[in-house]
Amino acid sequence: MTAEANMQMIYDNPDHELLRDQIAKFIAREVEPVAQAWEEQGCVPRDVLRRMGQAGLFGLMYESAYGGAEADALTNLVFAEALSQSTFAGFIITVLVHTDMASPHLHHAGTPAQKDKYLRRVTGGELITAVGITEPGAGSDVAGIRTTAKRDGNQWVLNGTKMFITNGVHADLYFIVAKTGSGKRDMSMFIVEKGTPGFSVGRALKKTGWLSSDTAELILDNVRIPAGNLLGEEGKGFYSVMKNFQTERIALAAMAVGHCQQALKLTLDYVRQRQAFGGPLWDQQTIRQRLSMLDARTRAARQFMYHCAWRVTQGHDIVQDVSMLKALTGELVNEVVQACQQFHGGMGYIRETAIERLWRDARVLAIGGGATEVMLEEVAKRY
Repeated sequence: MTAEANMQMIYDNPDHELLRDQIAKFIAREVEPVAQAWEEQGCVPRDVLRRMGQAGLFGLMYESAYGGAEADALTNLVFAEALSQSTFAGFIITVLVHTDMASPHLHHAGTPAQKDKYLRRVTGGELITAVGITEPGAGSDVAGIRTTAKRDGNQWVLNGTKMFITNGVHADLYFIVAKTGSGKRDMSMFIVEKGTPGFSVGRALKKTGWLSSDTAELILDNVRIPAGNLLGEEGKGFYSVMKNFQTERIALAAMAVGHCQQALKLTLDYVRQRQAFGGPLWDQQTIRQRLSMLDARTRAARQFMYHCAWRVTQGHDIVQDVSMLKALTGELVNEVVQACQQFHGGMGYIRETAIERLWRDARVLAIGGGATEVMLEEVAKRY
């Protein structure tokens, strides 16, 4: 089952295999043996992230002048999927928020001066980033945000609250979305550095899963930043968020597919060894057939995911496809990991086992980055 799951695809090239191998070795050496302690600490150690940046893994799609590799969306997907072979999703999302959800805003909309000031340190892992969109009363409904930014001479003054912000506690650089006018979509994005007066972590949030990822409420209380910290055009922040949602949702799909692959691998190994009813569980027809079908659906979802990334490289509008992908994989991963946990029996309910961790971590993939119901509406309105 699992040996065939990584078969060469038409979208692959030798560089992709080298990247997968590099990341697999990093995970085996630097993550899996020690990351249980990160779950207790509630964050990924900064030196681990710095080593990833120094290895050239934090700016694959960015310009070489800023430490990037100038790779395409397919290579970026290879990175996200390879990273998602870790069984510690808190580690995975810490990295992917930095590489695929926050720093792309600086890359896409930053001025040369802004990039020169920050981007090399972002790609090098010296500065870790977060993006502040979600609020207590606005999640998938981005147009509903209430945080404001008002111009005052050569400064902007920001006020509001952000909620459920991944990397929110320990990030160095935040990209904050705020209303800058009266229109529903009249919002802009701003660069806010940690330590700016009035900007603080309201509370660190405790979660069911993603335990090695820090998540925070952010408070902006008359936060004054230079006018030059406007990121992109004034009033165009909504469209910047919508544009990057496609990159974000492909990355989240990669997490889901990676969880499916790992859950199936763990379960196949387990049911071949676990003795019950006079033989290994693998002898039970219902288990063999259920795992086979889940593997088939995972492989199909994986091919669709790579096709979406390929279409990005061809310049196509893929909002409908990516919305389908996000809904599909968010639901599929929950079905796969729950079935795999069931086949582990009582052991699947024990903390610190990989399958129990995957079960907890997978749940949010049908919620975060666009809930399934919202994604399906995005699909339906484009028919």
